[in-house]
Amino acid sequence: MVERITDENVVSIHVGPASYSTQAPYHPTDVFPEYPFSGSVDGCEPNHAYRAVRGALELLGLDREKAGTADWNPLGSVLQPGQTVVLKPNFVRDFRESNPDHGNCLITHGAVIRAAVDYAYIALQGKGRLIIADAPQNDADFEAIRGIAGLDEIRNFYQREAGFEIEVYDLRPERARKIDGVIVGHVPLPGDPAGYVKVDLGRHSAFTEINHLCHLLYGAEYDTRELRRHHHDDVHEYLISKTVLDADCVISLPKLKTHKKVGLTVNMKNLVGINGNKNWLPHHREGTPAQGGDQFPDDRLKHRVERAVVACFKRVFPKLGPLRAFVARPIKAAGKSVFGDTNNGAIRSGNWHGNDTTWRMVIDLNRILLYAKSDGTLSDRRARNFFSIVDGIIGGEGNGPLDPTPKPSGIVLAGTNPVAVDTACARVMGFDCRRLPLLCHVVQGERLSLAGFGLDDVIAHSNAERFDRALTSTMTPTLAFEPHAGWKGYLDIGSRTGD
Repeated sequence: MVERITDENVVSIHVGPASYSTQAPYHPTDVFPEYPFSGSVDGCEPNHAYRAVRGALELLGLDREKAGTADWNPLGSVLQPGQTVVLKPNFVRDFRESNPDHGNCLITHGAVIRAAVDYAYIALQGKGRLIIADAPQNDADFEAIRGIAGLDEIRNFYQREAGFEIEVYDLRPERARKIDGVIVGHVPLPGDPAGYVKVDLGRHSAFTEINHLCHLLYGAEYDTRELRRHHHDDVHEYLISKTVLDADCVISLPKLKTHKKVGLTVNMKNLVGINGNKNWLPHHREGTPAQGGDQFPDDRLKHRVERAVVACFKRVFPKLGPLRAFVARPIKAAGKSVFGDTNNGAIRSGNWHGNDTTWRMVIDLNRILLYAKSDGTLSDRRARNFFSIVDGIIGGEGNGPLDPTPKPSGIVLAGTNPVAVDTACARVMGFDCRRLPLLCHVVQGERLSLAGFGLDDVIAHSNAERFDRALTSTMTPTLAFEPHAGWKGYLDIGSRTGD
């Protein structure tokens, strides 16, 4: 068991330039006293991201007595020498939906990862395991992501200068082959070398109160039978990376972005990437709210027709075998022509503020990360430590998480509790936390609790006066992120829509 971290409601927000170094392995511009490597870094381009991560750690007051000295060890309170730490970035995909360029707004930047690696290595004192791992979107090219993030350059630097092995894993057991977003096949992958563990939350699942609606659940792919085998009655099972469950500490390194199903994706939603089978993850319920679903907001004729057509497609398409590769593109084009393009504001598949499913899955995953032991059984105490460093230097707004627009923000947030940090992220983005179910449905005092504080109890320490305060629901000014189309006019602070 791990020792609990105190002051979980405290978050740091460092504000600086909204730019990244482009030179992997992303050395710091300055040789800080605690920097674990000898030699000069002269000639490196400015690395504002590294300085921002360091600044966020300092603002939290971590290892305050030794700050500014060679012995400063800010992550020493969450990670000890000889332990295993998993760094969990947001590696969702290597390209945006409408743009082959990632735009620095899609995945966690390598400069932020490098800074986190350095401070984790300081805490480990060169002893233990340091793992970078994620399970990206099912069609993502992990090798391309490694290249974008400069992971091989970071690994090679550590091997050469410290004789220390940084492990990098794609946690997916298979990759989907898609044509225009339509799955036409799968390619096996090595997956997690430690394997996977089934975790059943049972009555501790956020789905318990809607067990009677689980027959409507829809997951990541077309076969709903697989999903519904793992979510029914008081059974709520998830297949989790054993590498993650074996860790003593998980350091979450999310990207600050909007999200079509839950409003925003930071630490809590980032945990989708610890799964071994994403078709065990409920994404929405088929139908309208009046029918017990959240697929569409209403039952207008167009939505009824679309639902019937899509249901037929899901039944028939997987049976077409090799023909899928030939018919996928014209079928997708016809669907966009008749029913509208999701990327241009068409609301479907639970991509709106009425989604009552995905936030439950997100809360379940956070309970698992904090309380599931390595064998998948649940503990009454925290099973591992958690720390967060959020890359908001260039965030993503609008059509997140897969096709966001870059939002230069220049901020890095840090903290020891996912709810607190995500609450702070929502506040600075300009979003009303009372309208984010994944935050406002976190219950204090229950077993497997995620937070022992209220949303208005989150306090920020910042080098910017406007953020150095209690982050209450009335805070202004904000960074004014544009929400996803399905949340626009509802999520913004001050919006009266839906009251």
